[in-house]
Amino acid sequence: MHIHATTPSRKPVLILDGGFGTTLEDVFHQDISTPLWSARPIEDNPELIIAAHLAFLRAGADVILTSTYQCAFQTFERSGYTREDGVRILRKAVLLATEARRQYKEEGAPDDTSTGLSGTAHVRDIKIALSLGPFGATLSPAQEFDGFYPPPYGPKGLSQEGGNYNAFPDSDDGKAQEEKAVAALTAFHLERLRALVEDVETWAAIDFVAFETVPLVREIRAIRHAMELLVQENGASAAKPWWISTVYPGGRFPQERSPGEGRLTVRIVVEAIMGEGRLGAPQSPAPWGLGVNCTEPQFIGGLLKEMTNIMEGLGNTAGRSQSPWLVVYPNRGDVYDAASQTWSKGAESIRQNWAVHVWADVQRVAGSKAWSGCLIGGCCKTGPQEIAELLRVSRSVFQ
Repeated sequence: MHIHATTPSRKPVLILDGGFGTTLEDVFHQDISTPLWSARPIEDNPELIIAAHLAFLRAGADVILTSTYQCAFQTFERSGYTREDGVRILRKAVLLATEARRQYKEEGAPDDTSTGLSGTAHVRDIKIALSLGPFGATLSPAQEFDGFYPPPYGPKGLSQEGGNYNAFPDSDDGKAQEEKAVAALTAFHLERLRALVEDVETWAAIDFVAFETVPLVREIRAIRHAMELLVQENGASAAKPWWISTVYPGGRFPQERSPGEGRLTVRIVVEAIMGEGRLGAPQSPAPWGLGVNCTEPQFIGGLLKEMTNIMEGLGNTAGRSQSPWLVVYPNRGDVYDAASQTWSKGAESIRQNWAVHVWADVQRVAGSKAWSGCLIGGCCKTGPQEIAELLRVSRSVFQ
């Protein structure tokens, strides 16, 4: 894998793209307020999808995410599509990303080569990551920031009357219901993966699988199990590097410790991702990377420090051949209201210096033995301009 940059500690860095859906809204002035969100133009306006991918590639992204975050058979059905339509649209999104990559390479842009610390120039090796949102992204209003999943995926769906909670009780019955929820979430994630792996051309075009904005530990367990089953069913050819990025609105993980009480700690979340601890699943494969996405920038530094300390403590207890990559793509600091589907602006100082803040936070932990490298980008309300600035800031360290 060719690397676009390195941190001062000489850890490799890859630049990820930004918030695809909000870029369609803010840069390309599209109304995507449908259940399929950024996936709607895959069918209606594929050239728009290619144009958005190209904008991020021209800004310097090494990895682009497919416009499939909201794609699930539940959201396709709500939008009037059949299951067969959904499979076709999922696969088409991957092909649109590959077409954008092809067009970008044909442009022969000056930025198509970069120079690392060794002074050796290399051609950028553009990668495509399959974007898969959590089950909560299929709900209305969306639940990736609160995790109020209805049965069988959780204890209780969102109620406008209040009294909402997202944890099962710590009882024998609660534990049994938790396992049923893990099984249901496993089936949800595996269904999408199967639809893609069954088409050899589509699956071959995918370099990474990205499970994004995950708000619940039981969903982390389900994702790990789904990836395990995918390889069991299809053999080694189905194995891909994959990551789980979790979300911390207000700096806290959404899942409660028990119904209506407290929140799970970062340690429990990290251990679950890596298959460690009481809530882990050691028999399932560990991811290529882990980290944080769509979280306000002011919380990133503290979260990365805590995650790094936890990973250093875990060491190589799971028999991993190498440390995972740190994956970081915060939002711009704006706040989303799921009920009204509107954004309110965050602190201007953070929004204006977003790239500087993100790069500084990553630098502080990048040298740790916990990480093999860093994948850095943006989420909601970050567009090509922010990604170009992130690349500029990363390069300026060495000038």
